[in-house]
Amino acid sequence: MKTRRAGLVVFWIGAVYMIAMGLVGSFWARGAYRYLSLEEVHQTIWAVSSPLFGMWASAVPIGGILAGVGMLLYIRSKGPRIWLFGIGVFVVLLIDILSRWRILPTPGHFPPVFGVGGGLIVAFFLAILWFWAKKRAGLEGPAKTAADYQLVSYVFFLMAMWYLCGDLAWPFQKALADLPPRSPVSTIAYLVLGWLFLFLSHYKSAQATQK
Repeated sequence: MKTRRAGLVVFWIGAVYMIAMGLVGSFWARGAYRYLSLEEVHQTIWAVSSPLFGMWASAVPIGGILAGVGMLLYIRSKGPRIWLFGIGVFVVLLIDILSRWRILPTPGHFPPVFGVGGGLIVAFFLAILWFWAKKRAGLEGPAKTAADYQLVSYVFFLMAMWYLCGDLAWPFQKALADLPPRSPVSTIAYLVLGWLFLFLSHYKSAQATQK
């Protein structure tokens, strides 16, 4: 019982941190970075070197890790699994943060990485669909609906990946350099739809488990 309560506490700490710093803080920081020059931003509390900026920039990743650890504690997962998840994901995040802060070497822009990465994502997507189809064939009732929602989420995430690739590549394409930046509103829409249908999948799956 104590472990489950501790898990809920850790989960809510992560959730509140994400909401307070990751979402609410974004509204405050957005005004500074949208309307001020970089030199002017450095005179505010949102300067890149300020602790507040660091807390805001890492809020969602760290909050997500805490929420995940909390849920593993809540379901009484084995200790090694909890440590492997928490420390493993945090190390990946820490390497990225240190490279962004120039403490570790920062890799330059290397276009082939995006081609290889995109190719791997498509390969993983097709492999996931193959195993999804095998599992889906044996499901019934709410579990079948949950699997269908899951498929929809996968496709939306793939679409978001494709358009996100274009959004990120824009500044590095000489032919597009003089064009005004394009709002990635469609990309965020695909991401939201992907998360929505993934949530519906888990919701339906939970209903199937309870029956």
